[in-house]
Amino acid sequence: MRIVILGSGAGGGVPQWNCGCRNCEAARAGRIPAMSQSGIAVSANGRDWALVNASPDLRQQLAATPALRPGGLRGSPIRSVLVTNGDIDHVAGLLTLREGQGFDLFATPAIHDVLAANPMLAALDPRLVARRPVALEQGFDLAPGLVARLFAVPGKVPLYLEGERVETELMGEQTVGVELAAGGRRVFYIPGCASVPGWLRDRIAGADALLFDGTLWTDDEMLRAGLGAKTGRRMGHVPVSGPGGSLEALRDLALGARIYVHLNNSNPLVDPASPERAQAQAAGWQVGHDGMEIAP
Repeated sequence: MRIVILGSGAGGGVPQWNCGCRNCEAARAGRIPAMSQSGIAVSANGRDWALVNASPDLRQQLAATPALRPGGLRGSPIRSVLVTNGDIDHVAGLLTLREGQGFDLFATPAIHDVLAANPMLAALDPRLVARRPVALEQGFDLAPGLVARLFAVPGKVPLYLEGERVETELMGEQTVGVELAAGGRRVFYIPGCASVPGWLRDRIAGADALLFDGTLWTDDEMLRAGLGAKTGRRMGHVPVSGPGGSLEALRDLALGARIYVHLNNSNPLVDPASPERAQAQAAGWQVGHDGMEIAP
């Protein structure tokens, strides 16, 4: 199995277009790496690829990844796209894939309903793009030699579907993790997760790699930095640090590589020289970056 992190940032990326925080200014100045918005590409044979999530930055991500470029006048090695929720930073890039290229579009029935309700996505020609609903816990071929399985993780509906009352730890089809299997290897990709219950620990134990939600270092960091009015948990993201954070919850779990992805621009982990990055690395974590390749 071969995995490429196309984008390691959360919604807005780093630098975010309207943000002048320390991390965004450092990225603009070239002092720290920029991060495009979240997504990965995965292949079992190096020729046929699947995308997991399609961010608004997808066009530049594909251009920056040689394995995903066309091999001739027209064509693509991308065989399928899987989306893990209906968030804008995970589905807006589907509009980039509207130029008459065939592929399979996988998602849970609930997420497909969200996509079908958006008339702009009718630009994906149904004669070429097969919309394939997948039930939770059902193994399916995502690409040749690559089997995927979706499972519910605690989360919430996309921001644009929120009502007056928001449940941030819903369990269902609206937010899923992905288990990927190929060549005897097992990898989990969970870019959005509101908490780390015991059953989730049990499920991912022993995996060859875990790419996990690293949106915020502390639950209230956006409030303290004056960058927003919501906590991480209110946004459906478990913090990295603190009681109940992923660093604590997954500390003693047997895993191969453990990698934080989907990092917000406010997160000190974005800065390679930060003490928070050193703390995460001391606990065995890597911080994903655009273009990072993983061969578990």
